[in-house]
Amino acid sequence: MDFESKIASREISELLWDMEKTVGTAESCTGGRIAEALIAVPGASKYFKGGIICYVNEVKESLLDVSHEVLEEKTAVCEEVAIAMVQGACRTLNTDYAIAATGFAGPTGGTKEIPVGTIWLACGNANRVSTVKVEEDHGRDINLAIATNRAMQLFLEYLKEENKDKEEGEG
Repeated sequence: MDFESKIASREISELLWDMEKTVGTAESCTGGRIAEALIAVPGASKYFKGGIICYVNEVKESLLDVSHEVLEEKTAVCEEVAIAMVQGACRTLNTDYAIAATGFAGPTGGTKEIPVGTIWLACGNANRVSTVKVEEDHGRDINLAIATNRAMQLFLEYLKEENKDKEEGEG
């Protein structure tokens, strides 16, 4: 895990600890790397409940309630599927938040419309989900490292915003 992900993991840990909230993951192309980054900090069992590696559509549908129609019409590599994965993971894992990744890490699997290196990342809860699309192909290992790091940064920004909104509501 790179240095940036370690820093993000520590900050996420502190925020979740302070907020007394939980998180889980739903990962396709990243295959558990985001979960690994989240548990890099000792004491992660207080806030990390688990992860679902949903490499195939069947698992996305059965465990995360991702729509079969959306998977058929838009493929698994789209914003709608990433959002559904977050919402499904929150339900299935009974967490406050979830982080999801779905895409083509390479070296194969891409199409003309959705080339290798396209990865949708999402995080949030049942009511509010933030997304980002990664679109550069640097080879499988680097694509996965970039996606993991971007997912951690996206979730960190999301939590900071949630925490700010909570503090402003109390004031």
